Amino acid sequence: MTNWTSGYVAGIDYTYDFHRQLTPSLLGFTATRQGLRHGLDGDQLTYCELGCGQGFSANLLAAANPHIEFHAMDFSPSHIAGARELAQEAALDNIRFHERSFEDFGETSGLPAAFDIIALHGVYSWVSQENRQHILNFISDRLKPGGLVYVSCNTQPGWAASVPLRRILTSRAEQGRGTLPERISEAMGFARRLAGAGGGYFGKNPAAAARLDHLASMPDNYTAHEYFNKDWTPFFFEDLAAELGSAKLSFAGSVSLLDNLDCVRFTPQQQALLDEEGDPVRREGLRDVLLDEHFRSDVFVKGGRAHTPRGEVGAWFAATLALTRPYSGGVLKFHHRGQGLPLDQTEYAPVLQALAQGPATVRSLLDQGAFGTMQWGDITRMLTVLAGVGQIAPALPLDGLESRAAACRAFNLAICKRAEESDVLRHLASPVTGGGVELDRFEQLFLLARSKGLETSAEWADLAWRILAPQGQRLQHEGRVLETEEENLALLRARASHFAARRLPLCESLGLTLEAPGCVSAQDQEQAKGTAA
Repeated sequence: MTNWTSGYVAGIDYTYDFHRQLTPSLLGFTATRQGLRHGLDGDQLTYCELGCGQGFSANLLAAANPHIEFHAMDFSPSHIAGARELAQEAALDNIRFHERSFEDFGETSGLPAAFDIIALHGVYSWVSQENRQHILNFISDRLKPGGLVYVSCNTQPGWAASVPLRRILTSRAEQGRGTLPERISEAMGFARRLAGAGGGYFGKNPAAAARLDHLASMPDNYTAHEYFNKDWTPFFFEDLAAELGSAKLSFAGSVSLLDNLDCVRFTPQQQALLDEEGDPVRREGLRDVLLDEHFRSDVFVKGGRAHTPRGEVGAWFAATLALTRPYSGGVLKFHHRGQGLPLDQTEYAPVLQALAQGPATVRSLLDQGAFGTMQWGDITRMLTVLAGVGQIAPALPLDGLESRAAACRAFNLAICKRAEESDVLRHLASPVTGGGVELDRFEQLFLLARSKGLETSAEWADLAWRILAPQGQRLQHEGRVLETEEENLALLRARASHFAARRLPLCESLGLTLEAPGCVSAQDQEQAKGTAA
């Protein structure tokens, strides 16, 4: 490896995933849920992502939040070049990408004096202590008082059994020859042979063997960046909080919203043990022990200010929520960490049915009577659970929707056009939530066909096939690759019909369609109504 990498993997590019934890509206909702004030509902906000990888999340968020000025940095020239190319295709004028190191990023010209949000996803556990100090210095210098920091990291004790596995893999890869993917493949094969020999470490640590099996199913670029960097630190929460505390940060809560609800996470006996610990940092560390936690997604705040009881209710009243999964009535099953969540259909159904008509504030839901006779604590807990399982999502205020929709249309059109070539990018930007919504390649091609004036789902499928067939692409069904054109078209048409009936209405409600207002034909509108019914 060359010196500029500082021991970080550079022989293989990072993934193109969208990380919803970075979404500003979700970060603000997390603060509200934890009783903290935040300034993310204002204008002229600034957002910085450190270690942005391919920059896809940053580009999507810039499209969905044109009222925010975004800056994103990464040390990889190829990552930054690709990110800038997508920003140009999508005509984004509120984001700048910087090819810099953590050490010198603070010296970059043109940065805002201070940021409202600084975010790091998949960074802090994978860089050296020296670079973590550079990150802390930047946060200390550039985060506004009252600003939020999002940070994710690997966590102890969940990684304890797998630390030797990681050492085995990296040690073997260092000895190998060939390209990085070839050395990783050889190291994985060696670890599997070692596990197959029986006894010892793998025999007494089944979690390590299970993690090795999981690795075999993951793409090379994920495995390389997760396991094969020179530096890799799974933190005890107390140590993480101490490091971030040096930049005047204090823990606010988890972006994984259900993890903030003790009544969901723990048994009464476990809650009683936690209640014996009065220090909030040590208490959070005990929670990780009880959960055998291996990964955290947290929000920290610089100078956190708690709401008054009245102010907290007011913040909840102002919160806007949107439906993110179809709901047509009936009982839903919710799960968290492999356990069912006890939600009463008579309580959540009216809320979901109200949100099926469009985004709404908590105050308007209350005025509609969607909460029935529920007590306030039960209302906020239910909304947290529904958001935590992804049935609903925090949304942006309705003011400014038109400008956000225009920016999202340009971005989403660029993504759907790329779907003509590959299936790498799997999220579109929502002007409603200010975040991303996952759509696979077929669904993107269906939206693209619809934007070209094709009016039936069969026509959408036919256009998709005309794109896929010359590339040698074939669909799979029940584990079998479909060989004939008739089989592929039949499955595509079934997929398109299902999309029109189930997903398209939701795409429309979240602002994911590619047509400008007034550009959809009357026939198309009638078809959408019919399929939704």
